Order: sequence, then C-alpha cells, then structure tokens
Amino acid sequence: MSGLLAVSSAVAAQQSGRFSVATLNVDGLPQKILVFNVNAEGPGSAGSVRISKYLAQRGYDLMFFQEDFNYHDELTVVLEDSYQFDQWSGAVGLDVPGKKVDLLHAQNEQFECDGLGACWKYGITLGKSERVAWKQGFGKFSHANDMLVTKGFRRYELTFDDGTPVIVYNMHMDASYVLDEAELKDGKDREARLAQWQQLRDDVIAHIDTRPIIVVGDMNSYYYRDQVKAQFIDAIEATGKATVSDVFVELGMKGVYPAPKDGYQENQRDGNILNGETLDKILYINPVQGTQIKAVSYSLDTEGYKHNGKVLGDHYPLVATFEVVRYDESKPVGIGNVTADEGAATGYYNLKGQSVEQPAKGLYIESDSQQARKMIRK
Repeated sequence: MSGLLAVSSAVAAQQSGRFSVATLNVDGLPQKILVFNVNAEGPGSAGSVRISKYLAQRGYDLMFFQEDFNYHDELTVVLEDSYQFDQWSGAVGLDVPGKKVDLLHAQNEQFECDGLGACWKYGITLGKSERVAWKQGFGKFSHANDMLVTKGFRRYELTFDDGTPVIVYNMHMDASYVLDEAELKDGKDREARLAQWQQLRDDVIAHIDTRPIIVVGDMNSYYYRDQVKAQFIDAIEATGKATVSDVFVELGMKGVYPAPKDGYQENQRDGNILNGETLDKILYINPVQGTQIKAVSYSLDTEGYKHNGKVLGDHYPLVATFEVVRYDESKPVGIGNVTADEGAATGYYNLKGQSVEQPAKGLYIESDSQQARKMIRK
C-alpha cells in the first residue's frame, strides 16, 4: 500500500496555546588564548552582551545555545530576570580554573565543556535532564578541532505552565572546514556526523512516549551531503511510534526534502545557508498517541541579528513557533473517503500508510482481506 487517500479522523482536537523555540550558535570561543588569536572575529565580551540584549527583546519561550564557552556571564546577563538556565559546562583556555593543560602532551588534552546551553521562561519547569557525549568524533588539531572539547547532546524534559510536556534535545555535531569540503577531504567529518545522527536517533527512539520531542542545534548538516533523512527521520518513522518533521522542509519546502547530491555545493550568503537550508535544524517528533505539536511558523533572522552590519554570532538564530494539539480520548474515531490501493495487503498501517506489525498504542488503519479500511485506536 503506497498511501492512504483523504484520511479524515473524527477525533476532536483541542488546541491549548503556542510557544516559540530558538536555536543559535553564539560563537563563544575566546578571542585569544595567551598571545594566540583563536576567534578574533568572534563577538567576544561586548558582542555577547549584545546577543543577550537581542534575545531579551525577542522573548522566545525556549532558547538553546551552542558554543556557549567563555562569555556565558555576558550572554545571560540581560536574561536573568525572565529565564531559568541550564548548568554551564565551562570555558576553553589555558587559564581555566581547575584545568591543568599538559602542553608537552597536548594531543591527549580535551576540555570537558560541551558549549551547550539553554534557558526557558519562568513558569516552565524542568524535570529530568541529561548530558551525553558523542561516541565518535574527528579532528583535534585539524578538521575544525571538534575533539578539543567534549561535544554531544543534552536532553531536557520540560513542562509548560498549562501542563503541556515536551522533550527537547540540543546538540552540536562534528563540523567541517569549507576548504576540506571543497576539496572533498571531509569524509571523516561526514562519518563522524553520521555516527552522531545514529546515536541521537537511538536515544530519541528510547524516549518516545506520549510527549512530543523537539530536536534543535548546530548539526553542521545539509540534506544533500548527510544522510539525515534515511538514518534519522525515516528510521524513527519506521518504528511506527512517531512521525518526524523538519520545520524548514515542512513550511519552507512544502514537505519536499532536498535531494542527496555528490560533490561540493557552494554555500550561499554568510557561508552557512544553502538554498534556504541552514546548518542549524529544528525538527519535531510527534508520538502516535498523546500530546502533539504542529509547526505554524519558522524564521531565520538575517536582518535584526547584526551590529554595525556584522552578524552578532556564528549563525543567525533559527526560530519556530509551535501550536499544541491534544486529542479528546472520549470522542469516536472514524475514517472516510479512503480509496483502496491495488495490492494492499491485510494488516495494520500507520497514518502515513506504512505497514507495521501488530500495533501497540496509537491510531492505525486496519485493512482486511476485502481491502475494507477502518481506523482503530489501540
């Protein structure tokens, strides 16, 4: 069965509010370490305060940062009255308190910080949270120096003041130098990102329940070059437990994912935007049963996120607004206007028309030997 046509559910949907999510790489590496320029073009202390002021003016409900290293106090200074913060993991440098760097064996050194940060408005509560390091990475003194810090992801279990629960993942994946990409020398970087997408996928699948899941961060991934759809999106949907959407693809590409391509694709505008797609992503995952969310808008602030014509951080903020949808379990479930496909087998199908084994909990389509269809709730 290739799909279900004109499926209409009689389940009554109750909308219970909206919330906004922002993700941004704040470029918080130190401008200098001793006398060496490390990130001389970065925002530094003054620029990080400007980022804090910018975010306070925007007032997003949930905000997630990458590269929140050496200017954490400046980044949060204007936000403290309105937001609660995740635990900061620390700075990078030779003078970091409690960190002794063995310069004679620098190849063995790694800073324990991940650069990941988050804040959420007062009234939103944090249940559990977990920090997980990537099992695979590449490049310590080359290939974007990913292994100098402990990159990984963080998982948050949050509840809004109206009782809406949501799980959010924030991450920073392995990067590539543009020159390596152009010369097709980024194979090891791609392998590392693939392993990270697979590790993330397995953790997401393990935490699917009745809560929606949002995945944000600097993934350093374009659909044309990384197997995000096959290894992450399709693999999660194949479980029959949830559906996965990318807000850019859903709202900006009418649901059509950019096709994989061979070779280097020249980046456009500021080095990290390719045909509208950014290295940053906001994906969301709806369980087949429970609270669900729907993306109603997304934006990339390429105009307001500047000072004297220069981008404040490493990437523009990517923002999405979600609408919360709950289903009334007391209402009947029905299905109408369904056309039987030739060759459809007897069995169960999820709401995307994919064949599944005996379903557990959720909404499914049941097809009998006469190809009659009915929607069932398990």
